[in-house]
Amino acid sequence: METLTYRQRRSEVEHYFDRTAAEAWSRLTSNAPVGRIRQTVRAGREQMRNTLLGWLPDDLHGRRVLDAGCGTGVLAVEAARRGAEVIAVDLSPTLIELARQRVPEMLGGGSLEFRVGDMWDPDLGQFDHVVAMDSLIHYDLPDAVRMLAGLAGTAAQTVMFTFAPRTRMLAAMHAVGRWFPRSDRAPAIEPVIEKRMWDVLGAETGLAMWRRGRQQRVNSGFYTSQAFELHRL
Repeated sequence: METLTYRQRRSEVEHYFDRTAAEAWSRLTSNAPVGRIRQTVRAGREQMRNTLLGWLPDDLHGRRVLDAGCGTGVLAVEAARRGAEVIAVDLSPTLIELARQRVPEMLGGGSLEFRVGDMWDPDLGQFDHVVAMDSLIHYDLPDAVRMLAGLAGTAAQTVMFTFAPRTRMLAAMHAVGRWFPRSDRAPAIEPVIEKRMWDVLGAETGLAMWRRGRQQRVNSGFYTSQAFELHRL
């Protein structure tokens, strides 16, 4: 699984969310005031999170859910409230610690465990549902699809994931971002043409037993992401 490009990007993502942007991410994922640009990102992420949660059953008692790239754990908490046994994993120890601090005292009939590490680690076990919200978007398409196949290998029913669709705005933002000092840059988002994504997914042997389900694009100012659902045959 681990290519050179994957290891390099993994290191960049981990450093950014664990150190460079930890405080900003903490504010973005809370109710604290943020600027107009981040307000659009916050609103877009909330809409996307609600979309993915809407694709999960309302009653998750007796099911295991993996929140792959959980960030501060908002989606994981909601899945646990529905009764699921949730494993939530992220590369950033800082975000995982913040997520643990934000867990409510009562989770209904579910359970929630946060872990630091790789989302596709087979030692995490098997799951009924896997959710990867905006956690593949920083990797080039071949690496992202290999990661997705690894996640699918742990899932019995559905995998839900997002990609950044290639749009003029994202292309412009990507170009402008290169002018920032390297120390201030976020890890680049890798915009994807949907047809190209399905071509690469179709060629991945680890996804041969999966079929397409629902999809939904969310556009909110500076946030653009597209959700996809896969069902095991």
